[in-house]
Amino acid sequence: MRRRKEVKGTFGFEGRPMEVKVEIEPDRPRPWDLSTKLSVAGTAVPRVDGPAKTTGRAKYTFDVSLPGMLHGAVLRSPHPHAKVVSIDASAARAMPGVRAVKTYEGKTVKFAGDEVAAVAAATPEVAEDALETIRVKVETRPFVATIDEAMAEGAPRVHAKRQNVDTSGPHGDGDVEKGFAEAEIVLEATYRTQVQTHAPLETHGFVAKWEGEELTVWASTQGTFSVREDLASHFRIPASKVRVIAEHVGGGFGSKFGAGFWGVCAAELAREAGAPVKLMLDRKGEHLAAGNRPDSIQKMKVGARKDGTITAWEVRTWGTAGIGGGAGVANPMIYDLGVTRKWEADVYTHAGPGCAMRAPGHPQGSFALEGMLDEVAAAIRKDPLELRTRIDGHPARREQWRIGAERIGWHRRGVLNEGAGRVRRGLGCAASTWGNAGDTGVQVGVAIHPDGSVEVRNGCQDIGTGTRTLMAVIAAEELGVEPARIAVRLGDTSLGVGPASGGSTTAPSVGPAVREGAFRAKRALFEKAASRLGARPEGLESRGGRVFVRDDPSKGISWKEACATLGATPIEVTGERRKNFDGWRGDNAGCQFAEVEVDTATGVARVLKVVAIQDAGTVIDRLTFESQVIGGVIQGLSFALFEERVMDRRFGVMLNPNLDAYKIAGSLDMPEIEAIPFEIRPGLNDCGILGLGEPPVIPTAAAIGNAVSHAIGGRIRELPITPARVLAALSSPSSPEGGR
Repeated sequence: MRRRKEVKGTFGFEGRPMEVKVEIEPDRPRPWDLSTKLSVAGTAVPRVDGPAKTTGRAKYTFDVSLPGMLHGAVLRSPHPHAKVVSIDASAARAMPGVRAVKTYEGKTVKFAGDEVAAVAAATPEVAEDALETIRVKVETRPFVATIDEAMAEGAPRVHAKRQNVDTSGPHGDGDVEKGFAEAEIVLEATYRTQVQTHAPLETHGFVAKWEGEELTVWASTQGTFSVREDLASHFRIPASKVRVIAEHVGGGFGSKFGAGFWGVCAAELAREAGAPVKLMLDRKGEHLAAGNRPDSIQKMKVGARKDGTITAWEVRTWGTAGIGGGAGVANPMIYDLGVTRKWEADVYTHAGPGCAMRAPGHPQGSFALEGMLDEVAAAIRKDPLELRTRIDGHPARREQWRIGAERIGWHRRGVLNEGAGRVRRGLGCAASTWGNAGDTGVQVGVAIHPDGSVEVRNGCQDIGTGTRTLMAVIAAEELGVEPARIAVRLGDTSLGVGPASGGSTTAPSVGPAVREGAFRAKRALFEKAASRLGARPEGLESRGGRVFVRDDPSKGISWKEACATLGATPIEVTGERRKNFDGWRGDNAGCQFAEVEVDTATGVARVLKVVAIQDAGTVIDRLTFESQVIGGVIQGLSFALFEERVMDRRFGVMLNPNLDAYKIAGSLDMPEIEAIPFEIRPGLNDCGILGLGEPPVIPTAAAIGNAVSHAIGGRIRELPITPARVLAALSSPSSPEGGR
C-alpha cells in the first residue's frame, strides 16, 4: 500500500481563499493551488493541431481511403410510422459494383428517416443507384408529428405498451402551498423552446475493416472506447480484437457516443463484402436520425415578496425527444428559489430520437427560469440584476455579476431607449452552472527520449475542443519545457484508456493523468541527471528548458543535455487519473450579459454584444478557453434566434433537413463576444480543472431573450425569437419590462 503524506493547499479564488488539507501518495504531484506560480499554463498557446487543420493535413473519417474500399448508403423510410412487410433487393444485389446488401424486413419504422436497408458498392454513385432499385412494401399506420398532437386525447400511440405522455413527479423540497401563501405576488407563465438538431460540421461516419476476426474502425466519435465496447458486444468478440481510431473529429455536441446503427452497419457490410466499407451520413440523414435537443413546454408558478425573496417555485414541464426519452429540463436551478415542486414528462412522437446535446436540458431550463426571474423583477419593480444577486449564493458568481455588469454597461439599462425611434436596444443577463471535476480510470503514457523530445499518449479523442493542446500544455508545465517539445498522440484505442468526450469530462479526466505521468517521468530523468550535476535527484528542478539544482540555480544543464544522460533508452511511464481530493467546491460558476438591437417595424432582432464570464477552475490555455466560450455563445445565439426543426403535421416528415432551410447563425450574425476567464483553484484534482464544454452554452439564449424583452417592452416566451414572435409581443406586451 502506498504511504500517503498530508499537505495543505489554499483553494478558491483571490479574495475568497480556503485552506484544505489533502493526502497524496509520494508519486503524485501536489495539487495546483492559489500559491502555485505557473509558467506555461494560463498563457495563450496556439492549437498544436492548428497547422494540420489549416493546411488540410488533418485526417478526418471522411478522408480515410483504404485499398479496395467500398462505399455504404442507407435507404430511409419516407413514412413516419409503418410496418415493413417485405423488401425486394434482388435488383440491387445484381447490379455491377454492389458487394453487400442488408435489409430489415419486419421492422416497424417509427419516424421518417428510420433505416430500412443498406448497401455497399464500389462508388458512392453506384450505392445510391442501388438504393433506387430496392422495392419496399409497407403498411402505414397513424402517427403524431408534434408534441401538441401527441398530448391530445386519443392520439395514436408511438409505443404500443407505453402512453405518449410519461410523467414523473412531483419532486420537491418543502411545502409549496405554504410558500405561495407567504408570497406578496404570485405569477404564472408558460415558456416554450424548440427542437434543435446537432448539425456538426462532420456528419456521423465510420470506415470498417476486418482482418480475420479483428475489426478496425475509423470513427467520427466522441467515445473511442464506447464504440469499441459496442462493436465487441454486437459481434461477440473480445474488445481486444476491436481497434477504434479517431484522429480528428468534426464536432459532435453530444450526438456521437457509441457505435450506433451506422457503426454496426458499416462493420456488417464490410464483413459480408470481405472489403473495407465507408459509411458516412448525408446531411439529411444527420438531421433526421442522428439526434437532437428535445423541445420543452415549461409552465411555471412563482411566489415572491417585494424585497426579492422567492418563496415558492413550481414548474410542470413537457418535452419530446421523438421516439426516445430524456426530455427533462434543468428548471429550477442555480438560485435560492424557496420551496420547489416539479413535474416533468417525456412526450413521445414519431420523430427521430433525441440524445444528449451540449448541456442537456440546461439551455431550455435557463431560458424559462431566467425569463421568469425578469418577470418577477418587473412585477416588484426591481432591477433584474439586483434580484439575481439577492438570490444567488455562489460567491464566485456574485463577483462575476459585478464584472459583467461593468463590461456591458448595465448602468445604461434604465435610460437605454430614451428618445429611441424604430430601432430599440435592450440588455439582459442570465447565469450558468455545471459540475464536472473528472473521473478515474484514465491512463496516459509519457515518454522522454534521449534527444529531448517528449511524447504523451492516450486513446481519447479530440472533438475539436483542443484536447491535444491541453495535454501538451500540462506536460510542458510539469516538465518545465516549451509546449512545442511535446508530441501528443491520441484518438486510438491501442493507446491508454481514455474518457468519452461528454459532460465536460475530458479535460478534468485526462489532464491530471497527463500531469502525473509527466511528474513521474521527470523524477526518472532526475535520477539519471543527478550525478551530472553532483546533486541528489530530489534536489533538482526543471523550468525554462533547464534542469538545475533547486538551492543553486546556477548549477544546471539544458533540457537536451539532461535527456542525453539517458543513453539509448527512453523513459516510459504511465500516469493514472486518481480519485479526486476534497477541495473548494466542484460546481462551475458563470454568467452572461447580452446587448441587442431590435427593429420594431420588421421584428428583426440582432445581438450586438455578449459578455461571458466563466469559471473552469485552472485555465490551462487562454486561447482554448476563449475558443470554447465563444463557441458556446455562438451555439446559444443560434438556438435563440434561428435553429428549429420544422415538422409537417400532415405527412410526419421534417421539412428542413438541410443547411439551407435549417437556419444556423452565420458570420454576419456574429456579435462582439467578450470571453472573460474567472480563474478559481478548486483543488479536487491535480490540475484543478473543471469542465468547460457545457457551461458557456447554457445562459446565452436566456440572456438574449431577456434583452429582446427589455428592448420591446413585451415578454418573449418562445424560441426561436423570430420576427413574427417579436411583432406579436410588440402588439400585446404582457408586462412592463423596464424594471427599476
